Amino acid sequence: MEYLLLGIAIVFEILASSMLQSSAGFTKLGPSLACILFYSICFYAFSKALLKINLSIAYASWCAIGIVATTIISICIFNQKMSAVGFLGIVLIIIGCILLNLYGNPHG
Repeated sequence: MEYLLLGIAIVFEILASSMLQSSAGFTKLGPSLACILFYSICFYAFSKALLKINLSIAYASWCAIGIVATTIISICIFNQKMSAVGFLGIVLIIIGCILLNLYGNPHG
């Protein structure tokens, strides 16, 4: 259940970040309200996930998946560009997240 909650937190963080971009600095009402709602859901689900998942592992997973997903969204939807070094950074983030999830919990 806790990993489902973490997944919900991640999905809503990605949605909120996309709405933040679409809100144009909170000047567009619809995306601004959606952003606030999505972040509220995100933080609620994340706080519940933290009852069972170590913060270091949960937050690293949340950040890594969020960074990768928002990068893909920014390229595909918002037509933003990324350099080869940027892509290398994304690969390193993914590797780091995998290592932390596999070996980051000395008691589990």
